[in-house]
Order: sequence, then structure tokens, then C-alpha cells
Amino acid sequence: MLISFRFYITPFFIILFLNSSFFKPVFKNPIKIYSSDIEHTVSEKILESSSNIIYLKNDFNGFKELLGFKESGGRYFCVNKFGYMGKYQFNLNTLKMFRINNANDFLNNPKLQEQVFLLNVQRNKWILRKDIKWFVGSFINGLEITESGILAAAHLSGPGNVKKFLRGNGKEDFKDALGTSISYYMNYFKNFDISYVKAVRKPRV
Repeated sequence: MLISFRFYITPFFIILFLNSSFFKPVFKNPIKIYSSDIEHTVSEKILESSSNIIYLKNDFNGFKELLGFKESGGRYFCVNKFGYMGKYQFNLNTLKMFRINNANDFLNNPKLQEQVFLLNVQRNKWILRKDIKWFVGSFINGLEITESGILAAAHLSGPGNVKKFLRGNGKEDFKDALGTSISYYMNYFKNFDISYVKAVRKPRV
């Protein structure tokens, strides 16, 4: 069983040492990514490469690629010691909300993983729609609140904990089992433009 960990990299670009065997499985070949009904190739439409630096655009594709890299190194078949699975490290309870009950089927289906990530963002955006309206553009303890930061934090901790953070003026700063906090993810993933992603109350695969 693989053990995943979060990577500490600067938002908007990932420095890759092309001679490093660790990174080659992730970016050696173009990766097929699925967003909604549109298929695209990372190396052509998401990332713009120059020398050893790969730049992420500040749109939804950039947002999800950075989050996936942060969660698992972009590895679809990764399972950590807590049982979180895939590129975006979902647990089975979250998957069951989308009527997915077979962990092996999920792990072996990159297209499904991409689809579930989009659905989860749509669901979290619906749950947090009022908080996005109220708090985006404000500051909490010096932290700029953005829509993408809110939704990244919801991926980390669940939308309920994000509500507590925002409505409690940052007093309840939830941390996951690896010690990563809501405020850290809000800052790390701020200012991606994901406005075109629709809020959906009950999205389904």
C-alpha cells in the first residue's frame, strides 16, 4: 500500500527536476484529465512548460492539478495510511455520497476520480454558497478569503468546518491528521478563478 504525503510547493508553478525518477511517473507522458464532458491533455492545455518549470494557469484546471499534486503527487493509484484514495485523496464515506461503493473500481478509474472531484467541488460550492457571498474579499487574521481558498479548505476539512472557521472569525482552524490547517489551504489555493463551476445541491455521477 502506498503512503501519500502533501508536497510543499509554491502555488502556480511546480519545479520538476526532470532527471528525478520520483517525478517521472507523474509528468513523463501527457496525462489524460477529464473535466465534465471535455477531455483534454495536461501537457497541451493545462500546463505551459519552460525549461524545468511547469506553470499552472489560475483557472479550475490549474486549481485541481495543484490540489491533486499537493494531496498525492498527482498519483491516481495512491492510498495513504489512513485509507484516503486516489489523486485527490477521497475516503469511502465521501465516495458513497456519489453512490460509489467499490474502492478498487474508483482507484483504477482516473476518469471517475476526475469526475468525482468536480462533483465534490460543485456540492461544496452549494453548501458554502452563502459563505462565499458573505466572506470573499474579506480578511480573517490577515488572510485574504477567496472562493478557491474556501473550496480547497472544504476539500481538506469538509464544508462544515469551513463554515465554523469563517463564521467564527478564524477561531476554529481545523487541522487534518497530517497537521494541515484550514487557514493554510485557504492561503495556498487562493485566487484561482473557478467561477464557472456551478453550485449543485445533489450532484451525481
